[in-house]
Amino acid sequence: MVVAVLGLSVGVWAAGLPKSFYSSFPGLGLHWIEMMGAYDEHLVRDVGFMYLALSTISIAAALSRTAAAGRLASLGWTVFGAFHFLFHVTHLMGGVVDVVGNIVSLGLSLALGLALLFPSRVCATTREARA
Repeated sequence: MVVAVLGLSVGVWAAGLPKSFYSSFPGLGLHWIEMMGAYDEHLVRDVGFMYLALSTISIAAALSRTAAAGRLASLGWTVFGAFHFLFHVTHLMGGVVDVVGNIVSLGLSLALGLALLFPSRVCATTREARA
């Protein structure tokens, strides 16, 4: 559910307040989107909608309580996370805080997606015992 909460926070902000997202993401005085180029409301809203879609799939997978649904949701996050990480690692911008923040946050996001591809043995055993 952590990925869903993170995705919802980014998605609601980008889709609902695209100009604010563009000029203020990730917050704390940093401006990661703005430094990438000109504002494009359509593109920012589309990114927000994509985050909302991935979050919706993640919530549905969690509610289904099946490993297959969870793996499909995490596969979506992993594919997105890998390409997102690769883009930013090859287009480093800003100061040290910006560069480190991008690499760490996107690397953790990718790692979380990868980790969710493989449900823990404890979770799988617990589910089997309930069935």
